[in-house]
Amino acid sequence: MNNYIEINGSTNKPIKAWIKGVELEEQAKQQLLNIASLSFIHNHIAIMPDVHWGMGATVGSVIPTIGAVIPAAVGVDIGCGMMAVKTSLVASDLPDNLLTLRTAIEKAIPHGRTNNGRSGDRGAWARVPDHYVKEFDFKGLDLIVEKHPKIMDAAKRAPHHMGTLGTGNHFIEICLDENNAVWIMLHSGSRGVGNRIGTYFIELAKEDLKTAGINLVDVDLAYLNEGTKYFDDYIEAVSWAQHFARINREIMMQACIKSMRNIINKHFLCDLMVVNCHHNYVQKEYHFGKDVWLTRKGAVCASEGVLGIIPGSMGARSFIVKGKGNKDSFDSCSHGAGRRISRNEAKRRYTLKDHIKATQGVECRKDQDVIDETPMAYKDIDKVIQAQSDLIEVVHTLKQVLCVKG
Repeated sequence: MNNYIEINGSTNKPIKAWIKGVELEEQAKQQLLNIASLSFIHNHIAIMPDVHWGMGATVGSVIPTIGAVIPAAVGVDIGCGMMAVKTSLVASDLPDNLLTLRTAIEKAIPHGRTNNGRSGDRGAWARVPDHYVKEFDFKGLDLIVEKHPKIMDAAKRAPHHMGTLGTGNHFIEICLDENNAVWIMLHSGSRGVGNRIGTYFIELAKEDLKTAGINLVDVDLAYLNEGTKYFDDYIEAVSWAQHFARINREIMMQACIKSMRNIINKHFLCDLMVVNCHHNYVQKEYHFGKDVWLTRKGAVCASEGVLGIIPGSMGARSFIVKGKGNKDSFDSCSHGAGRRISRNEAKRRYTLKDHIKATQGVECRKDQDVIDETPMAYKDIDKVIQAQSDLIEVVHTLKQVLCVKG
């Protein structure tokens, strides 16, 4: 039985939304109507329960298109996603003082951002570890820069961002599952180079439509038509950034494991279960009788039997899930809890005392600069999971005991 509701409006295509029991702000609803009015949408659009307003397209949208792609729907955190590994450790194997472990992880993985991302940025490598460069082929990026030199500055910094976390809602966590098994989980994407690729092609799409005299209800829904040079170049660049993001997560995971081995005096395995999934990306898929470009902006692949990760906030539970292959959702599920209020509103509404209370029992930053990421800024993850019970099956429930934030 499907759990979605249809959002009605004067649109060309239906909107199927898995939002029972969770809020949908009016601003996001209008964005959905704008997307559904585009002529190249295939069949319908699917909306996940963590849906909220985003630039151009709502976060928590699954958008199938034929003959065009919307760069702003993919977004600028291209390839952003999650990775989690189950270890053979149990809760009692962790050190009594988790601050020691958090400090070791923070030392091993650059995080945050200073100096506007330029020289001396603490969130980038001053000297890139030699083996990181060897583990990833940057030649594909060189070919992209040859065609689009405006990406060059970010491309030069790309090696310095490999194996780094970033800022905002990106994090590294040590978690315990329902059986007290220890997991490592992290969230990051393609860093500065992905941001630049996304921003650059969003502007190209806007310029193209302006030149063609095409007016959209929202300029941020500017699209690139398949068969044009910019379309092909965008697909090449976004595919490269998505691969960069996946490898970035793998390298950080290895650094986390190494940090734990240096602290925990016990041999342990880290391959009992491994999941690495994007939740901001576009790729070719087959749905409802057509090959389409499927954009998941804040959504995870939930094809039948495929494992995914749905994290809560830095004080709430997270879930390892298995897809049920629901065709109406385009084999998708949510990518997290989803914000219920903006970052600025969270800073206005909540105090440091509120944040400390909400993260009780978690070894994490408890300072004014992370109030925008406080748990109260996010929707109730349990309600979000319930709203998509026909999309996923919960395999493991995780609760963090340690959280590293940029």
